[in-house]
Amino acid sequence: MKRLSLTTWILIGLVAGIAFGALWPAQAAKMNLLGTIFLRLIKAIIAPLLFATLVVGIAGTGSLKTMGRIGGKAILYFEIVTTIALFIGLGAVNLVRPGAGVQLKSGAAAGLPQARQDFPQIIEHIFPTSIIDAMARGDVLQIVVFAFIFGAACAAIGSKGRVVVEWCDALSEVMFKFTNYVMLFAPFGVFGAIAATVGQRGLGVLLNLGKLVATLYIAEAIVVIICFGGSAILARVPVARFIASAREPFLIAFSTASSEAALPRALENMEEFGVPKHIVSFVLPLGYSFNLVGTTLYLSLAAIFIAQAGDIPMPLGTQLVMMLTLMLTSKGVAGIPRSALVILAGTAASFNLPAEGIALLLGIDALLDMARTSVNVLGNCLATAVVARWEGVQWPQIHAQARK
Repeated sequence: MKRLSLTTWILIGLVAGIAFGALWPAQAAKMNLLGTIFLRLIKAIIAPLLFATLVVGIAGTGSLKTMGRIGGKAILYFEIVTTIALFIGLGAVNLVRPGAGVQLKSGAAAGLPQARQDFPQIIEHIFPTSIIDAMARGDVLQIVVFAFIFGAACAAIGSKGRVVVEWCDALSEVMFKFTNYVMLFAPFGVFGAIAATVGQRGLGVLLNLGKLVATLYIAEAIVVIICFGGSAILARVPVARFIASAREPFLIAFSTASSEAALPRALENMEEFGVPKHIVSFVLPLGYSFNLVGTTLYLSLAAIFIAQAGDIPMPLGTQLVMMLTLMLTSKGVAGIPRSALVILAGTAASFNLPAEGIALLLGIDALLDMARTSVNVLGNCLATAVVARWEGVQWPQIHAQARK
């Protein structure tokens, strides 16, 4: 009998978790412990793995100019894709009008942080006061900035920095092996997370707000097919092989609703796919702050949904201003729990939308989060391949450089 792959076991855990949560909701709620253990193990990997791979990748180029060029291309690609996602969400919510006829319940969005950041605060947040503090909090963007400067310094001092780079290279290999061990627990973690979600929320929640859920999932699928598919074709990315490499991080992100859970496997799989180490180790973590395609689409859809549910007129001009606000504010909250709801709460206050709408969405946020998080991860995996191609490296050459 052919040995089942890890991806197959994850799918089995996903289906079994849904069935267990639906049949035995009281017991399923206790299964969240498995999901919590898995996520804690994954979070323990993020900081050392990111730091090590970034330093090796940046120092390996030997050129700060090269990394600046790659970063500029990545940011340009991120902004183009996220803008397209905003307009797809805007078009979908205005066409389907899922909020029309929804009766908002009274009550504020209790327990939801209302943090808002202006532009200076966003810029200030990028730079860490302590790398230890940034690692402890799992702040991906601050780790990226520190590792970028640290790697550039290692490259600048030449042979004296080689021992540090070699140590980081060894650390990254150790963390990849550590990831392989942790991933053996992934089917159980996925089972526990999904079982607890279904057990606590129930399948019936889809009946209450099924139109909104369906609209989001269809819109996310359109983004994947048109936006991601178009990018892959234009960049001449081998689609079948890319799907095979990205499906495991995608499934992990979908089932756990955590981008962090998928990051270690995404880093390893995209490098094995053929993207050079210095590109994948820089572009992928950068995308976690600047390339939130799934979240961006969700925000445009959710904001207009609340306006429709509250029967608040929203002219096209106001919608466009709101979309611009969402696109800018979404860059500064990476790593904050329920970050999409934090952004949405701030936008609702700015545009006088009813706070009850946030509380309404909070009830089904777990279902919505699975879609937006998995699309975020898929988009970031694709971004590494597109930027690599944009750098002018042909795919056979990229494949030859993999894992070097």
